[in-house]
Amino acid sequence: MSGGSGTRLWPLSREHFPKQLLPVAGDRSLLQQTVMRVSPVVTPAAAPLIVCNEEHRFLVAEQLLELGSASLNILLEPVGRNTAPALTVAALRLEAQQRDPVMLVMPADHVVQNQDAFNHAVEVAAAVAQAGALVTFGITPTGPETGYGYIRAGRAFTETPQVHRVADFVEKPDRDTAQAYLDSGDYLWNSGMFVMRASIWLNAVARYQAKMLAACREAVAKGRADTDFYRLHAESFKACPSDSIDYAVMEKIAGARAAEDFSLAVVELDAGWSDVGAWSAVWEVGGADADGNVAKGDVITHGSTNNLLVAEHRLVAGVGLDNMIVIETADAVMVAPKDRAQDVKHIVAHLRDHNRRERLFHRRVYRPWGHYEGMDRGERFQVKRITVKPGASLSMQMHHHRAEHWIVVSGTARVTRGGDSFLLSENQSTYIPIGEKHRLENPGTLPLELIEVQSGSYLGEDDIVRFDDKYGRD
Repeated sequence: MSGGSGTRLWPLSREHFPKQLLPVAGDRSLLQQTVMRVSPVVTPAAAPLIVCNEEHRFLVAEQLLELGSASLNILLEPVGRNTAPALTVAALRLEAQQRDPVMLVMPADHVVQNQDAFNHAVEVAAAVAQAGALVTFGITPTGPETGYGYIRAGRAFTETPQVHRVADFVEKPDRDTAQAYLDSGDYLWNSGMFVMRASIWLNAVARYQAKMLAACREAVAKGRADTDFYRLHAESFKACPSDSIDYAVMEKIAGARAAEDFSLAVVELDAGWSDVGAWSAVWEVGGADADGNVAKGDVITHGSTNNLLVAEHRLVAGVGLDNMIVIETADAVMVAPKDRAQDVKHIVAHLRDHNRRERLFHRRVYRPWGHYEGMDRGERFQVKRITVKPGASLSMQMHHHRAEHWIVVSGTARVTRGGDSFLLSENQSTYIPIGEKHRLENPGTLPLELIEVQSGSYLGEDDIVRFDDKYGRD
């Protein structure tokens, strides 16, 4: 499940570039780490099914291709509807493709540091799920954490010591309650990961969320394949209730004491797990130096301890800092005490209320053909640096309100302008008048880099009329 709104790790994560697509704990993104994590515990034919928002589809596909994934299996949501509908449409697709498969269900933004312990827990959970139970993973707590929900483990479910019946799901507690949970030894952190047969999940949704199941069935049935993606039917999925797996089904099963139709088990997992839900969690898994500092990028410290310092574009220097978070990107800098990391969401809410683009995009914006980066902007002009991948092309398009000048910095460009088509090489340029149909392509084997100068009365990205697009965009 690769959804997310990009709020908790702002400014590195944005709405159109959420944390699962970022390498916040290693050289690979969290999504890539998740795919790599499951490869030792699934059959070779079981390519992962990724459920994501259609806004992220090309980034997700590209990150899977970087791993050498030969088969892309990506299910696109037109809108976010939380995890229960995401799992339901995935189960419907998988049940149609296979004969009632056992599903390992995971968010794409977790960190697991002990692969062997994870493998063992999944094998145990799969055996319990194959027998018909709905299985969740409970994380062995390492402290009185108030940012997680908890699971109260009941009596033994099987002879395996780490498997218990779920006695109760508990909301995020206050500090004193969390300490009491820890002292009792009966409580585990709720991981949000599950193992279950597709048919068992669908039967449970039918029992407790009939409207959700009906909307998901219709969204899948009326959906359509689109190259490497499967698009859910937009209107059907928008009519689906929004709810989490826990609220929609799991808590209802746990609360139905007399019901015998469903079995709910929890497998204890002690594998260095984190959901990287705040910048303080990134510090915890980041590998601190002797002074307790986690530094990424061009960072210098003096007399500073226990900080997280991230420099994306500029030198960041910390003097006398303690337990601080400093995150620098091209268009924003965020500074906060580590114990206030959760409050970043209030900054994102302010950006949303004031319609600021910094909550949506980085200065560098990714597209299926490459990316562009804003360099300068005035009242009637803006300057972009554009990179087009080898063999890629922008759509055939036109603009009602702006003209464009293109200057090639490196590589070769094929330009279609009106009825003409011609090549441009390094240091050559061309002009696209307002209202002229045009296309930019990279016919070479190296990236094409150019500077684009836009001028006109309106410079928004929505001033694009597409006539033809190889990526299926409207």
